Amino acid sequence: MPPVDLLYWGLGITPLALLLITLVVFRWKAQEAASVGMFAAVLIGATAYQMPLRDLAVASGKGIWDAVFVLYVIIPALIFYHVIDRAKGFDALREEIQTFTSNELFLVLGFGWVFVSFMQSISGFGTPIVVVAPILLALGVKPVYAVAIPLIGHAWANTFGTLGVAWLALETTAQIELVVLTAVATGILLWIPNLVAGVTIAWIYGRKAAVKLALPMIVVISLVHGGGQLAGIVLWEPAFANFFAASLGLLALAGLSTVSRYATPSDTLTVRPAMTDDGGIGSSAKPGAVATDGGVPADAGDAADAMTTGEDLMSLKLAALPFVSLAAIAFVTAVVEPLGEALASIEAGLAFPAVSTGFGVATEAAAPYDPFAPLTHPGTFLLISTLIAYAAYRYYGYHDVGVSTDEAESETLTRSVLVTAIPASVAVVSFLVMAKVMDHSGQTLVLAQGIAAVATPNSYGFLSPLIGALGAFMTSSNTASNILFSGLQQETAASLGGLSEGWILGGQTAGGAVGNAMSPGNVILGTSAVGIVGKEGDVLRKTIPWVAAVAAMIGVVIVAFNAIGFLGAI
Repeated sequence: MPPVDLLYWGLGITPLALLLITLVVFRWKAQEAASVGMFAAVLIGATAYQMPLRDLAVASGKGIWDAVFVLYVIIPALIFYHVIDRAKGFDALREEIQTFTSNELFLVLGFGWVFVSFMQSISGFGTPIVVVAPILLALGVKPVYAVAIPLIGHAWANTFGTLGVAWLALETTAQIELVVLTAVATGILLWIPNLVAGVTIAWIYGRKAAVKLALPMIVVISLVHGGGQLAGIVLWEPAFANFFAASLGLLALAGLSTVSRYATPSDTLTVRPAMTDDGGIGSSAKPGAVATDGGVPADAGDAADAMTTGEDLMSLKLAALPFVSLAAIAFVTAVVEPLGEALASIEAGLAFPAVSTGFGVATEAAAPYDPFAPLTHPGTFLLISTLIAYAAYRYYGYHDVGVSTDEAESETLTRSVLVTAIPASVAVVSFLVMAKVMDHSGQTLVLAQGIAAVATPNSYGFLSPLIGALGAFMTSSNTASNILFSGLQQETAASLGGLSEGWILGGQTAGGAVGNAMSPGNVILGTSAVGIVGKEGDVLRKTIPWVAAVAAMIGVVIVAFNAIGFLGAI
């Protein structure tokens, strides 16, 4: 084990610090910042952390293999976006949705908080961001905010969502004895980011006046989400708790749409910093365009003139077809267990040998490592949904109606996808190689143990969600964060004494859920989907303060509840 001292802790944090500084402060493109972080992790691992070249090769190979999983979401998501956009599906979606209600704030909250949570409940791995960000763009939300809003809105659903994948990882890795009580503690903690997300999205849209207008809606939806998830945990099954709550949230949203407060536009919301002023020209933005902070892509200036009239657009049923198809496929394969198990049985993976550094940080052999089940992967669901939409658009004559003759000649669908996919791929590969090198060299372990070494019971209760968030930032996954840090959190809680294991493990996974709002992998998925690759730093400038604030709130609640012995049996 490397020494857990200031020198090694400082070296361990260096790759992450460089990544954040280059992305957020200097606003470098993701592929540039990730490359710097990767090379820093490799250099520090090979020298100070005594990592042999063989170990570096194994860690890098695992990072590249992990990147395949992520890229198989990004590239199908880009195809999904372009097929719909070239048929003017997003324009049609915006126009048709506004016939139900023209209240922008209701729609932004409805998609950016409620619908994205439902998508997370059945299909994670960034799919909710890929689906919702372009819809928000079509509604007139500025591109950077169109990515930041669903990142914030879906975060609370990252533990019990995707039918409880992250929760099952926590339960298995930490070998929790009192499962239900620990799940209840987690559900209580996750209620915090849910409520704060609703308020934050309203604030982003229209500041104080929007929060005041949306407050009844936020209270109702948060009661349904948070209360429904707790009810699902206690009365049903933790793995289905978020699906139950998110489904109830959609029903509540439908009821709220009939309330006069949200059925018509509000004249009081004169300040709308998240919105464009042109009724949503964002839907004409092309991936690869350059956008200012929160602004519209630079090549969208003439989009309003190029838009077709409502009479030329497809129906709502046709516009919603790819999204309904995606949700239906994900739902059926997740809920019908025999089908899901049969599809998941077809998998592929690479074998990696055991490795050990000069400090004795050992990683066991994996054969196969992180097996890949293509038939149950979100990328396959996206491709199938895209093919369904493409066939329907061609049949009804909407294929490429949003592409001019000159543009069609110079920019094929393949080229449009590759323009964004190539830089996104470099960023994803570099980032995940960095994360694996830090893990296998012991840098990640030193960071976590360094925090634990200087903690008291109270301060560690406060820090536990921050450790979970760090894991999610590094791995772009709450599941991976739980696997990486749940054992450490459990051991530290036991060694410090006076700490409830349930609250600490709840803090770990609640922090991991919140950390997904700033994970570079998810951010890259979002920027790719709306065409602002290279603006990941601008998105992180919106989400990192939110993650830090919410993780701190969760930490305060853990300290308070632990002190009074609430759910003390765990």
